[in-house]
Amino acid sequence: MSTRTRILEVAADLVRESPDGDISTRAVCEAAQVGAPALYRHFGDKEGLLSAVVDDGFDKYLATKRERDDTTDPVEDLRNGWDSHVEFALRNPNLYRLMNSPAMRTPPEAALESHRILTRDLTRAAAVGRLRVAPDLAAQMIMSANTGVALMLVARPATFSDSAMSGRVRDAVHAAVLTPDATPSDPAEAGVPSTAARLSALLRHSHESGLSTAEAALMTEWLDRVANSLPGDGPTA
Repeated sequence: MSTRTRILEVAADLVRESPDGDISTRAVCEAAQVGAPALYRHFGDKEGLLSAVVDDGFDKYLATKRERDDTTDPVEDLRNGWDSHVEFALRNPNLYRLMNSPAMRTPPEAALESHRILTRDLTRAAAVGRLRVAPDLAAQMIMSANTGVALMLVARPATFSDSAMSGRVRDAVHAAVLTPDATPSDPAEAGVPSTAARLSALLRHSHESGLSTAEAALMTEWLDRVANSLPGDGPTA
């Protein structure tokens, strides 16, 4: 086992066993039987070490998402994604709090990848007319709610003790960004925002639109703006 791996595994164990998830570099060095220069050489500083711990732990969780085959129903994949996110937080409370700590000035790469996977599934949903808003906005709405629920369950289990709460919030957020199950085939019936979101998703993956790269980017920007518009939005005289 390399020195870097040994330090990383020791730090992960200390984070998991700590009452509040906080650790000291001195404790890590003592447990790993290395000097401080070795730790700083491999990780730079304490934040670099903790970021590596988060990435390593969350990477194991993301491996299941990378390997899974998409179902034919992107909405079902979104529901499963929410539930597995919360389950990961409950199994790894200290790691999850650390990943979302304000002290982590640079978002761990694993967190960014999780957001990309969510956006990909939302883009699939948009392509079949199931999204009310553009995928990027929907991802922000879902991820913020998903993270908030997971943090409350981890940080305040006595207050947030209803096991069904996560599913209720999930369904409420999904209702805000997804269209009903029976999506009308007529664009006029589907609604302008939903149709715009669908066209934007299709345009992003189409190589036969007849538009230049700049034109496609501009069209996508316009469609996303329409998809994200609220009732009553529009130009004023």
